[in-house]
Amino acid sequence: MVIVAGHLMVDAAQREAYLAGCVSVVEQGRAAAGNLDFALSPDVVDPRRINIFERWESQEAVAAFRGAGVDDEQGAQILEASVSEFDTDTERTLS
Repeated sequence: MVIVAGHLMVDAAQREAYLAGCVSVVEQGRAAAGNLDFALSPDVVDPRRINIFERWESQEAVAAFRGAGVDDEQGAQILEASVSEFDTDTERTLS
């Protein structure tokens, strides 16, 4: 399993519009082969921050979905990003 986690920073006044523009990306991600979970969400403390969490069956599934990454318009709105991929073969259910 591959976990993609981190955050993006955008202008606070533009965060809601940025997230609204990501609805189709989330829908496509969730429908993609090998996707287990896909979420973008506003941070409850920092009005500029968008949290990212994704789970994928494999690195190949991530790569097939990612393609070229965000489009130019979305990319121009990102002021800062910190996103990483984590490979794991162990899962413990907590709920």
